[in-house]
Amino acid sequence: MQVGSPFLRRVLALDAVASGATGLLLAAGAGPLAPLLGLPEPLMRPAGVFLIGYAAVIGVMSRRYELPKIAVNMVVALNALWAIESLAILALGWVQPTALGYAFVVFQAVVVGVFAELQFIAVRRTTRVA
Repeated sequence: MQVGSPFLRRVLALDAVASGATGLLLAAGAGPLAPLLGLPEPLMRPAGVFLIGYAAVIGVMSRRYELPKIAVNMVVALNALWAIESLAILALGWVQPTALGYAFVVFQAVVVGVFAELQFIAVRRTTRVA
């Protein structure tokens, strides 16, 4: 089944921009950011590189009129997993961020969770219409 709507394309495009910007920040700025955020550089740099690739993929997806529903559901699942794992690293004490680092992790987790929800809503609305 194919899904697509202007709303879905806009949400994917915004997700691509936010993910790409965050990815560039983390990949290029991991060294200077590590002491400010209290997050390990070996965590931030690979996460940033992943986000750059992820942003490229969903950026391309956002330009398509229709997409396989499974592809969009994978984006929703990856976003939900990212948000949950971001909060889990704090809750489980895997990192000891500064107050700014804590705020950064929580903020990006919330933003990614909102993207997941908006994408889920877009798929659901498109599926109902079809």
